[in-house]
Amino acid sequence: MKRNFATRMRAAALGASLAAYALVACATLKPGDHAPAFVAQASLGGNTYNYSLADELKKGPVVLYFYPAAFTKGCTIEAHEFAEAVDQYKAEGATVIGVSHDDIDTLKRFSVSECRSKFPVAADGDSKIIKSYDAALPLSSKANRVSYVIAPDGTVIYEYTSLSPDKHVANTLQALHEWNAKHKTQTQ
Repeated sequence: MKRNFATRMRAAALGASLAAYALVACATLKPGDHAPAFVAQASLGGNTYNYSLADELKKGPVVLYFYPAAFTKGCTIEAHEFAEAVDQYKAEGATVIGVSHDDIDTLKRFSVSECRSKFPVAADGDSKIIKSYDAALPLSSKANRVSYVIAPDGTVIYEYTSLSPDKHVANTLQALHEWNAKHKTQTQ
């Protein structure tokens, strides 16, 4: 009886470890892939509008980041970090958009309090955008924490996946800086 219980506990622990690994090791779009176009209801500073990726790409690169849920600890930290870095993104000629499974009413509040009215967040209630970017958590309609940098031609130039919010801003800024340096060299 004790041996059976111990075996089941080890199996459960192994299953939990594999599940944790699966949360991080999901398939995502890779550099060189085409970023799917989308239009979604978004909020910037509590104001709702239709966000169009195609329209934003006409202005320059876009940093598109997915996050699991507004007002959770990690997502709040990440939103604060993106808000603090908006001027650095602008200096690189880029804009930022966050996407989650949350409804627009939740995102109206989140865009003001956590995004500090610095960048928009889009509602993806049916998870179509999340799925098209292979950014869903396994067995969930919620997004994994995935950041993409998309060039104006719609090509993914960088992808970073980590449930930790710590390096998403630094990594995407670095990718933009490197892309801009290379792009400017090629156009001169």
